[in-house]
Amino acid sequence: MSYRSSNFYSPKNILSAAAVTALYLFVSYLLIGYKTDQLVLAGIFNIFYFAHPVARKFILGFSIFIVYWIIFDYMKAFPNYRFNTVHITDLYNHEKALFGIGSGEARVTPNEFWKAHQSSVLDVMTGIFYLCWIPVPLAFAAYLFFKNKPLFLQFSITFVLVNMIGFIIYYIYPAAPPWYLQQYGKDFIAGTPGNTAGLARFDQFFNVSIFKNLYAKGSNVFAAMPSLHSSYPLIVVYYEFKNRVWLPVRLVFIAVMLGIWFAAVYTSHHYVLDVLAGITCAITGIIIFQKGMLRSGWFRQLLHKYLQFIS
Repeated sequence: MSYRSSNFYSPKNILSAAAVTALYLFVSYLLIGYKTDQLVLAGIFNIFYFAHPVARKFILGFSIFIVYWIIFDYMKAFPNYRFNTVHITDLYNHEKALFGIGSGEARVTPNEFWKAHQSSVLDVMTGIFYLCWIPVPLAFAAYLFFKNKPLFLQFSITFVLVNMIGFIIYYIYPAAPPWYLQQYGKDFIAGTPGNTAGLARFDQFFNVSIFKNLYAKGSNVFAAMPSLHSSYPLIVVYYEFKNRVWLPVRLVFIAVMLGIWFAAVYTSHHYVLDVLAGITCAITGIIIFQKGMLRSGWFRQLLHKYLQFIS
């Protein structure tokens, strides 16, 4: 029997999708105002939900990532600098003391060193690496969804867990990125807009506005510590090894991971300390999930039910 003649378009399914969509748009409007991105996300969800049974299972599986994105977006309504003091110069001084290059008054942070030794080749390479920070995890998740659904769930939940750890730290320890100190100095300025920093050179090289548009949508510039950009590729690499992906592919993703770590510092978006904190967040999230949550009986039952739901 064709899915179109089955219960696929039942009133219950239509009303459920409409209710979820309306609730999302209404809460979004109350918290952060109207944005076209909200309609795009709602549209993607509904198109997949009603296109085909496989597409419905796919979007329901990816709802884990949708929840992450919504939480990240809603953080705009609750800037972390309202809750704790923003760290600007102290983080910079720690970076210089631990990872500074040179000595005496000539000592500089790695960000400052690369800012003085930039090149078009590195501008292009780091821009390409930085463009991978979300597409690569999502593409890998899509691959796992069709090839290994149990590992897809593990990867997806670990991804969101690591983000939640990072978000908590953002509120405990608000931190300015290197470009903020370079551009605004040591004084705190609430509501500072996002900045492409060194990635602007990538846009200029290709005469595009890719990073300009991306950073205009940032939730909070005072969320440099930890660097979740640095967390994501490590999660991908870990689950690649668990899934025993073809070795050349593993090596490519390891190269992407290292490239993103370097790009974070080269473009003055993060200190080395931020990158290390992001790596630590990823490792912590993986351990909590693998050694804690996954060993819980009730949690395994929950995963099993969700796996049946999207299979």
